Amino acid sequence: MNYIDDFLSKYHLDQEYLTNMSIAVLPLLQNIVSKKQKSNNTLFIGINGCQGSGKSTLADYLALKLIHEYHLSTISCSLDDFYLDTKQREHLATSIHPLLRTRGVPGTHNIDLLTATIDKFHQKKSNWRLPRFNKSTDNPYPKDQWLAIEQVYDVVIIEGWCWGTPAQSANELHVDINKLEEKQDPNHLWRNYVNQQIIENYQPLYQKMDVWLMLQAPSFDVVYQWRLEQEDKLRLKTNTTANDKIMSATEIEHFIQYFQRLTEHSLKYLPNKVNFLYTLNKNRKIT
Repeated sequence: MNYIDDFLSKYHLDQEYLTNMSIAVLPLLQNIVSKKQKSNNTLFIGINGCQGSGKSTLADYLALKLIHEYHLSTISCSLDDFYLDTKQREHLATSIHPLLRTRGVPGTHNIDLLTATIDKFHQKKSNWRLPRFNKSTDNPYPKDQWLAIEQVYDVVIIEGWCWGTPAQSANELHVDINKLEEKQDPNHLWRNYVNQQIIENYQPLYQKMDVWLMLQAPSFDVVYQWRLEQEDKLRLKTNTTANDKIMSATEIEHFIQYFQRLTEHSLKYLPNKVNFLYTLNKNRKIT
C-alpha cells in the first residue's frame, strides 16, 4: 500500500500512529460509507480540534482510506484556507476592533467564499478552484495557485480549530480569560463581535455537515507546545524571507491567547454534540 507509506513519510509518522488510527477510525469510515450508500448527495464531514491536534493529518488519512479502500472520491479542506487577507483584516481592525487584525477567530474568514465553496461541492460543480492560504505571508496564495477542482466528489471533509464551535452565552462573554482580553478587550467588543459572527454566519454552515467528529485535547495547556511544533514544521518547509510571518516562541505564546476562549468552550461543550469523539493525550495519541 504505497499510499500509506507516502502518507507516513509526508507527516513523519511511525507505524504506531497507523496502528492506533486504523483501529480508531474504522467505525467512522463504516458510518461514512453507510451514509453514502443511502444517498446520492455529496457527504460533508466536519472535524473540530484545537491548534496542533492533528486535524489536517486525520483529514488526509480519512481521505486516503475512503479513496483507496472504499472507492469514494474524497477531498479534504481546511477552514484556514478561507482567512481574509491582511487588507481586509486591517479594515476590520480599524472599523470594528484592533484584535481582528490577527487571523484566527470567527469573523476573520471569508465567509462568502466558504459558503460558495460548500455550495459548489454540494451542487457537484467542476472546473473551479479551491482557495489556499499562505500562512508564511499571512495572505491567500494568488488565485492561479489555488487547487483546481476538475471532478465531483462523493465526500468532502472540512476541518478547522473553531469549525463546529457553538456560540457562547452573555454570562460567558462577560468573564476575561487571559491577559489579552483583560488589556485589549476591556469593553468586550471583540469577543461579542466574534460570538455574533458564529451565530449569524458559522452555525448555519454547521448544519450542512452530515457527520461531526472532534479531536479532544486534554486541556488548553497543551496548545502552546503543539502550536510551536506546527510553526517549526512550517519554518522547515518555507524559504525564509524578510516578509515571512512565521512566529517565534514568544509570538506563539501571545498568539494562542486569541484562541483560548473558543478552544476551552469547544472542549467543554462539543464532546456531547459530535458523532465521533476522539480523546487525545498530550502526545496527540488517541486514548
